[in-house]
Amino acid sequence: MNYQFSTRVPKTNEDPVGNILKVAGSSDVISFAGGLPAPELFPVEALKKVTNEVYDQEGRSALQYSIAAGYPKLREQIVARMAQSGINTTVDNVMISTGSQQSIDLTAKMFINPGDTVIVEQPTYLCALDVFRSYGANLVGVEMDDDGMKMMALETALQAHPNTKFIYTIPSFQNPTGRTMSVARRQKVIELAEKYDVIILEDDPYGAIRFAGTAVAPIKHFDQSGRVIYMSTFSKILAPGMRLGWIVADTALIKKFTLMKQSADVHSDNLTQHIVARFMAEYDIDAHIQKIQSVYGQRERVMVAAMAEHFPASVHYSRPEGGLFIWVEIPGNIDTQALFETCIAHNVAFVPGDPFYPNAATPGTFRLNYSTMAEDQIKIGIERLGTAIKETMANAVKV
Repeated sequence: MNYQFSTRVPKTNEDPVGNILKVAGSSDVISFAGGLPAPELFPVEALKKVTNEVYDQEGRSALQYSIAAGYPKLREQIVARMAQSGINTTVDNVMISTGSQQSIDLTAKMFINPGDTVIVEQPTYLCALDVFRSYGANLVGVEMDDDGMKMMALETALQAHPNTKFIYTIPSFQNPTGRTMSVARRQKVIELAEKYDVIILEDDPYGAIRFAGTAVAPIKHFDQSGRVIYMSTFSKILAPGMRLGWIVADTALIKKFTLMKQSADVHSDNLTQHIVARFMAEYDIDAHIQKIQSVYGQRERVMVAAMAEHFPASVHYSRPEGGLFIWVEIPGNIDTQALFETCIAHNVAFVPGDPFYPNAATPGTFRLNYSTMAEDQIKIGIERLGTAIKETMANAVKV
């Protein structure tokens, strides 16, 4: 049968990132390609305990249908967490989502008509790009430096695209670059959004995982007019399999989000919401996050030290103060796919930079993840990667 798919469905079944991860998943390959939290840090025993308590004490209500906005107790706990990071809000401004990906999808569905412009960092989270494209968005990338999105370039993009619906940004420990937007630029992006009357979608899945430097308040902290939609997740601070995230926004927007969510999945998993709420009531989630910070910080330091030892001096890489990723830029017109294949021959893997770009990709760029690999494997893998980079650069010079 010839299926008549909507324009939102990809025209091919090609999954380049999935293919990369499949190759990288070989037992012989040291893979820095994934973006996964470290599974040994999941609080399995604590979650098992509170799950049993939920079944014993709240089973009937936890297994029943619930409201689309989410379990009120969990939303109250999120309000308290938001206050810690500088966002003063209320339960009425919070909605629980089925992970950050649903928050992105609901926002795109609410605001994007085919042809509308969405401004994004360049590079940015590849799955967000896929969502925006599926709703027919015109994607406009804004270049970054080590302090995040360049504000002069952002204003130029806003001037050139008056049909911009929103600016999508990951200001803290960005995926894929690991960069953090400076305070001055966070304030400036608010100023520009006000000037050009656009919304900001602030994606903050990694902000709690700071292991170096000084904490920076979210963009939402500087929002005085309800222009910022803030989203975060329990995936990086608890466990991704639980599929719980949240949105903080103006009450008028939350009402719309709630209606959109009802039509999407009625509500996020009610049992899981009860489990997470009880975990947060009985355990110190900040102490748990500190363990994550400590482990990731040490692994990042090991990776950076190995890169300094084994990478050519001309190769540039980011120095994240938190999160999961390091971004690498090799000078010259390096074929990233050729580099990837050379790396696989050396039994080491990364994610090429191409899928993270809204339009033309910068050659010789790729993302490394340090959160899931043991320190000895990081050292071996980076040594292999350094050898592959040197070989690829040498071959490029010969050509």
